[in-house]
Amino acid sequence: MRYLIGRYHEIALKGRNQWRFVDQVKQNLRDIFGDYRLGNMRSVGPRLMLQLPDELSDETAAERAALIFGLQNFSLSYSTPRDLESIAREAIERATGSTARTFAVRTRREDKRFPLNSVEIDRAVGGEVQEALGFKVDLKAPELTISIEIMNDAAYVSAGKLPGAGGLPVGVTGRGMALLSGGIDSPVAAHRMMRRGLRLDFVHFHAHPIVSAASKEKAAELAAYLTRWQARSTLMLVPFGNLQREIVANTLRPLRVVLYRRFMLRIASALAERSDATVLVTGESLGQVASQTLENIAVIEKAAAFPVMRPLIGMDKNEIIDQARRLHTFETSILPDQDCCTLFVPAHPETRARIEEVETAEARFDIPRMIDDAVRATEVERFWFPPRATNAAPARVRETPV
Repeated sequence: MRYLIGRYHEIALKGRNQWRFVDQVKQNLRDIFGDYRLGNMRSVGPRLMLQLPDELSDETAAERAALIFGLQNFSLSYSTPRDLESIAREAIERATGSTARTFAVRTRREDKRFPLNSVEIDRAVGGEVQEALGFKVDLKAPELTISIEIMNDAAYVSAGKLPGAGGLPVGVTGRGMALLSGGIDSPVAAHRMMRRGLRLDFVHFHAHPIVSAASKEKAAELAAYLTRWQARSTLMLVPFGNLQREIVANTLRPLRVVLYRRFMLRIASALAERSDATVLVTGESLGQVASQTLENIAVIEKAAAFPVMRPLIGMDKNEIIDQARRLHTFETSILPDQDCCTLFVPAHPETRARIEEVETAEARFDIPRMIDDAVRATEVERFWFPPRATNAAPARVRETPV
């Protein structure tokens, strides 16, 4: 039989609360593999063992397992009887077809009563593999590592371990609302917070129909992609252009950007409350643009009804771009669009706003009415992964209004 064996990351350090994290990993596995009938799932020490169905390919199993936050690494392992001959035969089977020229065998014994210790098993099985396949032993930097785990019921053999997503399982630390601009930063910020166990909904502010709908489509594509790590997501599309026009008509140029951001946080807070989210997530990086100076950040966040998480705050643009490339969101993020962040922006925005000056400017507006209008006009799109039916992308349903 074939098993996915996942090894915990931070979860192993959680003590008496470990069961909550393990249960969340199990639920997330069921969700991410929701289009397959999985077999038995159980915890064995610092491992999670999941029996895989025959119709699930190794490639798909590995791709899906790599999306599970909370696993440090994993392997696709095959069970075999707990005798040296069977273990060696299975090791040769796993290594057959590999293009590696060097190899090593690594054994861990969950059952310490097994008559041979780990080193003895490594040597015995390694000798059989070398004789059968002609690989050269390299214990320092092998091209192929055969992993053997001796459990109470059987031995489990795999052709090495694959890197997991790390972090904490999505959902274990709560729910948040991420502001998704469609640019480079916000998808990276969202992914980093998902890796800390936060389940996210997304909100995107757009200026359609004043400008094209390109930014809406980009935000939807990014939300669909990020859904791969949490199985289901909601994207809220807020029309912001008319609100910006109202601000432009009643505010001096330098303060406009600060007011835009404060209204965004107010609206995101209202939507977060409806979604049972308790924090907001932004892609802000200190000093990157005019609205992200220390003074402006302090003034802007006073408009939020919930704490604001900024996982990129100490990163520079090159670091963020590197992470976006590794996350595979960069190419989508740099597609040209016209978003509300560039609409009605003054040539010289205020970089050191004072709360007294901002509140005086906002006194001209009917803030509750403006927020209510934006919330009522918000469209909602829902995404699921794995894809339903034959869709190549996560399933997508559009609803309006909220």
